[in-house]
Amino acid sequence: MGSRSFILNADDFGLSSNHNQAVLEGYNNGFLTSASLCANGESFDSAIHDILPDCPNLGIAVHLNIMEGKALTNCPNLTDENGYFNKGYGWFILNQNNKKILTQIENEFREQIKKVIAQTNVDHLDSHVHTHAIPELFKITCKLAKEFNINYVRTQYEEFYVIPRFSKHLNLAYPLNIVKILLLQHYTKINRKTLAEYNLKTNDYIIGVGYTGMMEADAIEYGLKTIEKDIVAEALIHPCKYQNDTKNSHTKEFEITQDLKLKDTINRLGFDITNYKNL
Repeated sequence: MGSRSFILNADDFGLSSNHNQAVLEGYNNGFLTSASLCANGESFDSAIHDILPDCPNLGIAVHLNIMEGKALTNCPNLTDENGYFNKGYGWFILNQNNKKILTQIENEFREQIKKVIAQTNVDHLDSHVHTHAIPELFKITCKLAKEFNINYVRTQYEEFYVIPRFSKHLNLAYPLNIVKILLLQHYTKINRKTLAEYNLKTNDYIIGVGYTGMMEADAIEYGLKTIEKDIVAEALIHPCKYQNDTKNSHTKEFEITQDLKLKDTINRLGFDITNYKNL
């Protein structure tokens, strides 16, 4: 490839008006380049009609979601009696070889993709809480990417790296995040073979697993500093812009999009800031 590409992606676009506002301002006043849209999000229609017209070059993924909210299809094994998803990540791992469940997942994924591509152009697929990384679900995702002529599917290979700030590692989420890195590294090695079978492309590297829930500018800076090769790196964040003074991990992740010092650091490390549709 001969280049180093960096994508700043906002997951959970369409989940709420606060997520939508973060995408709008992250794109127009910052350096957010990409967003993953939940077809079953409560603010999906607003994302399409109120936000996207003002974000003309924003890259868009379908954020495949079988973890939260209401299903678009009848998939009783995945939902409660009212049609709301109610299964956890471990359940999907344990049931990834169940044909009946896989059929319901495929039908739901397909409907979610159809709903998004009916409204806007899509340049990649990813998922809420990394469910599509589970190998049998990843096969379904690649099959659908091919079916809908979507060239990129997110993978989750992240190298271990440490931010030199002791307080970060006292967070109770950190040990769990280390387990997540190991699991997703393992899945990515399997899933890259599936990508090759379907002749699809992916990012080489991800930033945002080890410091999930603790993402700030330093997490991206030190993550990129571990990369020496010419690759595509994607940083995933979950930004919200609230109407009040709420402060949480989502507001910190919104602040990443506004951090021009970080943008300069990314450029100085030799990365072009882009998105999947411009790769």
